[in-house]
Amino acid sequence: MQASAKASTSIVRDFERVSAERVSEASQFQAAILADVAGRRGTLHGRVKPLAPTMKIAGPALTVEVRPGDNLAIHAALAIAKPGDVIVVDGKGDLSAALIGEIMSTQAEATGIAGFVIDGAVRDAHELANGRFPVFSAGLNPAGPTKSVAGRVNLPISAGGTTIYPGDLVVGDVDGVVIIPRADVDPILAAAHKKVDAETKRVAAIKAGDTRAPWLEKSLRAVGMLEEGEAL
Repeated sequence: MQASAKASTSIVRDFERVSAERVSEASQFQAAILADVAGRRGTLHGRVKPLAPTMKIAGPALTVEVRPGDNLAIHAALAIAKPGDVIVVDGKGDLSAALIGEIMSTQAEATGIAGFVIDGAVRDAHELANGRFPVFSAGLNPAGPTKSVAGRVNLPISAGGTTIYPGDLVVGDVDGVVIIPRADVDPILAAAHKKVDAETKRVAAIKAGDTRAPWLEKSLRAVGMLEEGEAL
């Protein structure tokens, strides 16, 4: 009797994703708005930037962990990713070799993947920066990667100093990348709508001449920069 194939413990194929409806809603917001209402948590280190300032990204995280300079696990992720996924790679912040370039980016775009977020280096920057497919990375290096070291796909990772689980919401723009845990997406989006409304009103008030922040003096007193009853 033939033995059944054993599932890999390094590649998880099935996981629950944040819904397409929530992804579409989240894509309306700046990463900065989401980061603020999430308590200033969940942002990747500022080294992870889009290759072009116009690039934006939103979708459920498909997580990848690699050894520095090796992209074998990213190829596995490309093979199992679903349209709309954002491939998020813990590359250890290593810039000694590029983990993806034009060929892998083209493959990802052709299969409907929403983009790459890589805490590591990429290459073919001119082609990628002038394309439509979003690529966020920690830097550049012309050296290519190896494909010989085991990694992990769709297990929890830490990229850019942030813990990311498969299916979490990823939103990125010119300011950087923020991760919203899947279970927190609904209340975070509700808070984001309220914050945008409040900021829109505040900007209008400033333009109308109300240029003093209404909370400033109270905060200065709280930290001892102003005495009680003292005003600026």
